[in-house]
Amino acid sequence: MKSANFLNKIKSPEDLKELCINDLNALSAEIRELIISTVSENGGHLSSNLGVVELSVALHKTFSSPDDKIIWDVGHQVYAHKILTGRAEKFSTLRREDGISGFSSPAESGHDIFYSGHSSTSISSALGIAVANKLNSKPYYTVAVIGDGALTGGMAYEALNNAGRSGTRLIVILNDNEMSISQNVGSVARYLAIIRSKPEYFQMKARTEKVIRKIPVVGEQTARAVFNIKTKIKNSIYRSTFFEELGFRYMGPIDGHNIEQLCEALNTAKLIDSPVLLHISTVKGKGYPYAENNPSLYHGVSKFDMNSGNVPVKGTDFSEQFGKMLSEFAEKDSRICAVSAAMALGTGLGGFSEKFSDRFFDVGIAEEHAVTFAGGLAKGGMIPVVALYSTFLQRAYDQLVHDGTLQKQKMIIAVDRAGFVGEDGVTHQGLLDTGFLNSIPGITVYSPYTYERMRFDFENAVINAENLTAIRYPRGGECALPSGLKPSENDFDLFFEDGSALIVTYGRIAQNAARAAIKLKADGKPCALLVLNKIKPINPKAVESALNFGELFFFEEAEKSSGIGQSFADLLLQNGYKGNFSHTAVNDEFAAHAPVLSLMKKYGLDSESIYKKVSENLNG
Repeated sequence: MKSANFLNKIKSPEDLKELCINDLNALSAEIRELIISTVSENGGHLSSNLGVVELSVALHKTFSSPDDKIIWDVGHQVYAHKILTGRAEKFSTLRREDGISGFSSPAESGHDIFYSGHSSTSISSALGIAVANKLNSKPYYTVAVIGDGALTGGMAYEALNNAGRSGTRLIVILNDNEMSISQNVGSVARYLAIIRSKPEYFQMKARTEKVIRKIPVVGEQTARAVFNIKTKIKNSIYRSTFFEELGFRYMGPIDGHNIEQLCEALNTAKLIDSPVLLHISTVKGKGYPYAENNPSLYHGVSKFDMNSGNVPVKGTDFSEQFGKMLSEFAEKDSRICAVSAAMALGTGLGGFSEKFSDRFFDVGIAEEHAVTFAGGLAKGGMIPVVALYSTFLQRAYDQLVHDGTLQKQKMIIAVDRAGFVGEDGVTHQGLLDTGFLNSIPGITVYSPYTYERMRFDFENAVINAENLTAIRYPRGGECALPSGLKPSENDFDLFFEDGSALIVTYGRIAQNAARAAIKLKADGKPCALLVLNKIKPINPKAVESALNFGELFFFEEAEKSSGIGQSFADLLLQNGYKGNFSHTAVNDEFAAHAPVLSLMKKYGLDSESIYKKVSENLNG
């Protein structure tokens, strides 16, 4: 690796102000090398970050953060931004426990304006800041950086519609990393785009319009005619009427890897007294051939060999098994469809999409639409399966209620990455789905911890369910229960039916609870174990079984205040339970990024912590 001649000198964005274009290009190369080497060791999002290195440098060269606010849509592309805003020396701790986050994080730095792990939010939040600046007479700029993928989210269009005529110092940068300038608009348009991005162009344009309007009698009419002719010509070349009809001044497309052009375009945008949309073209994985050639593989990647680009082959997991199972069922039942919100590979639907292309629908980053669209499929006689990460399912709560269970729609929600997800941190932990799913009348929720149990739950939903069914499963592979313990096809399983104490849990915590129970028995403190396979509604017989124990310990990988433990406790009280009830879960906080095993231990959900909690209480 080359020595970092410039990076060592960058302690804050202000240090960029005196660097020339050649120096900025050299700095970009150093940043790119640092990102590649760090992600190869720590894992993380590589392709997207390599694609915005020059943009990050140009933004901090042109604007004065944090007075000028730079807001990144889906903050997984902020690595260069973090490096330029005083975190270069800590960058080796990226995604490590107690290290810097892989997403934008206001807790880390005043240069990170919002937590942003979910898509299509940047324009809305940026507009709010821009309007606040206007109301408070603050002369600052607000910049929203949004990718073409995030622009598939409906919230982005709501914000664009609201922002265009706001009269604010708002600059929206559309980072287009899917289309090539030469293929889509041609060399003439590219040349004109560069000319239009220069400050001299807008200064000359403003002076010309001012002179024309001063011509007696016909000046105003002439100005309008010139404008209309110019607009028609420009739109025939750029096809950019959409943004300008919303009230934005459109600029671009600009080469997103040319710092000089980027800086000129950004400085020009600052001269315009209305919202600007700057369209730039970038390449995912830029500067690292392996990522350029296969950006999807290196989108979110684990530790890999930097020199060869080899990514370790991961073992089978719930996502992969779910995809295979879904294909098997779809082979037998032509009603089964799969719906993804731009996460087909992440949710294991790659094979399904190829084998059943006519029954696979990727709706883009639009979880709300995905669920309601599935409701339409269900109403038309299909059996839609919507596969979403738990953290992204949060965005579709109203659709689950209004367009799902209220309509008594037979549809299946595959809740991937339920529970702790680890290094992606606060915006991605799947700790809320049990609470909000549990609040919906008429829904059925399963929480399998083995592939076999997941298959049974899915089959049950296809054959027997009459309303919406959610099947939630964790990131990673299935849990291995101790020998002799096998989940049944029942709504719950009761193991070790002796002793005066009972551990109640569900999902992958069952593995930890079983090991704790075995150790307790070996210590002469026998403890039964109740595993809930269906967590909504809870089978009344599971509650009846628990009434026989004087000490009850509920453990769950979810938020305590809205978890299943609260529902179980309520049912116990309704049935006259007089014993002691203890509830261990995540207590009213967002879990930070850390390995899953570390999070389990932190929140008292690993086998040793469960053993200790029960043992100490039984001693007392």
